[in-house]
Amino acid sequence: MVPPPEPWLRGPIPGLIPALQPVGHALVAALEEVRRTTEALASSQLWIRPSGAASIGFHLLHLSGSTDRLFTYARGAALSEEQRSALAAERELPVPPPTLAELLRTWQRTVDASMGQLAGTTDAMLGESRTVGRDRLPSTVRGLLFHAAEHAQRHTGQIVTTVRIVRLEVVACER
Repeated sequence: MVPPPEPWLRGPIPGLIPALQPVGHALVAALEEVRRTTEALASSQLWIRPSGAASIGFHLLHLSGSTDRLFTYARGAALSEEQRSALAAERELPVPPPTLAELLRTWQRTVDASMGQLAGTTDAMLGESRTVGRDRLPSTVRGLLFHAAEHAQRHTGQIVTTVRIVRLEVVACER
């Protein structure tokens, strides 16, 4: 079966203004790539840290959490206590650790919510000032949304690479 073209080659995403098409395409691509790459992953591989690098599970937790936080800032809102707790929890292996299915469902919900927010974002809103974090660093709606897309792509690449390394390590151990 021939895979479909990458999202950016499928045409505009309905409901998104032209300026936000790259953000939408990047999020859809990250969602699809993560699903495709992790579909045959064993649960025992999810939290392996090859040579001390971050695990696939960490990247999935952070992918959802960071995207949610960046979109929160883009709305002009402060992080909730739940979001702050999730951020702190990303630094350590959760007990019990979430399953791959749970992590993928969370990522799907995050992308769905993000796409809904993108659909409600107008050209006039893109230049609006926003602040980030406790230090209230300056940004704009455009800056936050584009950073969310590029950040999602970065962690998706890390997931793809780490899956390949983890699979190679398992094969090497079986020999």
